[in-house]
Amino acid sequence: MQNYEYKVLPAPAKGEKSKGLKNAETRFAYAIERLMNDMAAEGWEYQRAETLPSEERSGLTSSQTVWRNLLVFRRPRPSAETALDDSGLERRRLTSAADLARTNAPEEAEPEAPEEAPRPEPVAETEAETETGRPEDDDRQPERATTS
Repeated sequence: MQNYEYKVLPAPAKGEKSKGLKNAETRFAYAIERLMNDMAAEGWEYQRAETLPSEERSGLTSSQTVWRNLLVFRRPRPSAETALDDSGLERRRLTSAADLARTNAPEEAEPEAPEEAPRPEPVAETEAETETGRPEDDDRQPERATTS
């Protein structure tokens, strides 16, 4: 038995302008035609139009019934067997592509893994660095003794 999935859309409330369309009736028909063609391009089959009641709030305490125009579309739902077959096929395609890449590669020695660059060893703190928070420079001028 075939399973279907359904999609329900609101029908257009007014027509769409287009070149050569003069009156409201043809514009409205064009809007519905365009919606139906867009849905068909996505694989949805038009089923029917429905007018259904909808309860909506009106003011703070009351409600009213509004009639809505809806368009119903359906398309076949893929069966579980078809989905499994497709996923298995995709897996085979990926495996085949990987095998193909390996067989077409020139036979050379495998490149060795790049060696890691040697990491610098941590420098021990000097007494001057711990006291002032920075290392002393050897190039600096020695402090001059002031004579008073």
